[in-house]
Amino acid sequence: MFFLYNVLIIIAKWVLSLVAFFIPKIRLFVNGRKTVFSTLQEKIQQGDKTIWFHAASLGEYEQGLPVMEKVRAMHPGHKIVLTFFSPSGYEVRKNATTADVIVYLPMDTLANAKKFLSIVKPEKVFFVKYEFWPNYLNELKKTDAKVYLISGFFRKDQVFFKWYGGFYRKALKTFNHFFVQYESSKVLLQGIGFNNVTISGDTRYDRVSEILERDNSLTFIEEFKNDTTTVVFGSSWPKDEAMFVDFINTAVNTKFIIAPHTTGEDHINDIKNSLTGKVVLFSEKEGKNLAEYDVLIINTVGILTKIYSYADVAYVGGGFGTAGLHNILEPAAFGVPIIIGPNHQKFPEAVALVNMGGCIAVKNKEEMNNALSSLVYNDDVRYETGHVAGTFVSMNRGAVNVILKNID
Repeated sequence: MFFLYNVLIIIAKWVLSLVAFFIPKIRLFVNGRKTVFSTLQEKIQQGDKTIWFHAASLGEYEQGLPVMEKVRAMHPGHKIVLTFFSPSGYEVRKNATTADVIVYLPMDTLANAKKFLSIVKPEKVFFVKYEFWPNYLNELKKTDAKVYLISGFFRKDQVFFKWYGGFYRKALKTFNHFFVQYESSKVLLQGIGFNNVTISGDTRYDRVSEILERDNSLTFIEEFKNDTTTVVFGSSWPKDEAMFVDFINTAVNTKFIIAPHTTGEDHINDIKNSLTGKVVLFSEKEGKNLAEYDVLIINTVGILTKIYSYADVAYVGGGFGTAGLHNILEPAAFGVPIIIGPNHQKFPEAVALVNMGGCIAVKNKEEMNNALSSLVYNDDVRYETGHVAGTFVSMNRGAVNVILKNID
C-alpha cells in the first residue's frame, strides 16, 4: 500500500504540472514549490536551531498562530520555519513576520521529505488540525524531533480508521502527543491504540479572543456607518448574495457592508448592479461623503476582521455552497449575532453556536429575510443573540495554555 501511495504521489506531481498551464491557482501551487529548497538553504545556516510549523491553508495558520507566537517567545534563539500546502495560505501570509522562513511544503515524496528534513533539522514540529503526510512523518520518526498535532480533529470516515489504512496508522506513531479539539477525536484515536491524547480544545478561540486587544479602528467604516445599524456580509459567495440582496433593497434605516470572498471586477459589478440603493466601492471611497451611501462593497482583502468590529449583525458566507463555511468566530468574538446558511454540519463550532442561540442557520431566502428582520429591527433579540455569541467564544478559550503545559 505504501508503494502504491508513493507511485500515486509521483503521478499527482506530474498531473499538477500539466494542469498548471490552465489553472492559475494550480500554477501557484506548482511554481511556488520550485524554489523551496534554495530558499531553505539560503535562510537556514549550519548550526541554526529550528522549530517547524505546518498548516494546510490560511484557516489552519490562524489556528496555529497563537501557539507559534508563544513557542517563539519561549525559544528566542530558534528559527521558526512555517510551511503551507495551499496557495490560499502561502500567498496571503508569505511575507508575515511571525516566522523566519515561510515556504510551501514540497510534495510528499520520499526524496523531498529526506531533503527537507536534512536542511531544516527541526527540534520540534507542530502540525495543525490535520495534514498527515506519510513520508514526512516516517522520516521524522528517524530523527530526535518532538512531533505534535495541535487542534486535531478526527472523523470516523478517515483512512486511519479503515481496514486498509495500516500505513497511515503507522505514520501516526511519529506523533509524541495529539492535542485534539473534541472527545470524539480522542475516542477514535484510542480505538486504534493511541493513548497519548489530550483534549485541549480549539486554539482558534484563543486566536480570535486576541483580536479584541488590537486596534480595530477603520476611519472610513466609522464615516460610512454614521451611528446607523449596520449589517456585514462577510466572505460571501454568489449563492449567498442571491439570498440576501432582496433584503438590502427593501431595508430602511440600515447600512450594509458586503465583503465578498472573491473580489474580481466582474463579480463586484454583478453585486453592484443587483442593488438599488446608493453603492460605493472600497476602491472608490476617497473624496466621497461615505455617510450618504447605503451599501459599501469591500473589493479588497485583509480587513474583514476589523470590519466585523463595527457590525451590529453579521452574515458569514459559504453555507449555501459546497466550498465550506467561513470563519464565524471572528464576528462572534466581538459579540455580534450571526446568520449562516444550511451547509454547516461539518463545522462543530457552528453547530454548537446555533444550538446555543448565538447564531441563526437559514435554508432559503424567506428564512434569511426573517432572520435579518428579527436581528436588525428588534434590539432585544439582537443584543441577546450577540451576547450569547461573545460568551461562547470566551468560555472556549484556553487551548494554548493546555498545549504549552504538555509539550517537552
